[in-house]
Amino acid sequence: MARGIIADDERLMREQLRARLAEVWPELEIVAEARNGEEAVEAVRQHAPDLAFLDIRMPGMTGIEAARAIGDTCHVVFITAYNEYAVEAFEQGAVDYVLKPAERERLELTVARLRKRLGHPPSDLRELLSRLAQRLDGEGSMPAKAGTKLQWIQASVGQQLKLIPVAEVLFFTSDEKYTRVQTETLEALIRKPIKELVEELDPSKFWQIHRSTIVNVDAIAGITRDFRGRQLVQVKGRPDKLEVSRNYTHLFKQM
Repeated sequence: MARGIIADDERLMREQLRARLAEVWPELEIVAEARNGEEAVEAVRQHAPDLAFLDIRMPGMTGIEAARAIGDTCHVVFITAYNEYAVEAFEQGAVDYVLKPAERERLELTVARLRKRLGHPPSDLRELLSRLAQRLDGEGSMPAKAGTKLQWIQASVGQQLKLIPVAEVLFFTSDEKYTRVQTETLEALIRKPIKELVEELDPSKFWQIHRSTIVNVDAIAGITRDFRGRQLVQVKGRPDKLEVSRNYTHLFKQM
């Protein structure tokens, strides 16, 4: 039976990856979870696992730094929300990766490759880790130009926490101290304000149309005007009509 650890600073991501691994690799025993790189290194020392799933971006010691400290003790799998890291690492053939949130089909491919690698010594990652480390700033975050746009949202739905792919979001709108996240099938709440979301979303796919509203461009069904002459965005498949403030009317001049 293979043994592994999971290191991610987000509890929900650890739980989601553990659940997905249980589905696609029930023989794998997760012997420890870690919230940062230091805990990951200690968990490897204590449990001597075959595999370490390491989030690239963690506070304090990053996943890359943890992988360097772990060395050839076990096989490394990077967890990342950013394809730029994952593709570079994977193309070297030395490690595999899991994109957040962990999707079953992609994880099945990762598991198939890991099963084959378990019969061989872990690869020497020193050169690869040096290159990846250069792409991290001093705090372990990704340079702004390298595709840091959100790919998923961790949100509250009733008493549960959900991972929602950003591509499925129709719009975001302020709701008192929360921000409402609306998809075709559910409504959720997050604490991140609109002004922060605007910086993290892809501007070609999400437009801010009001100080309290961001809309997915693909979700726009059309534009109407109310009796006061204000522009309103009609959302595909929903009754919602989102007001466009004067500062953003230029976005719809071609419509």
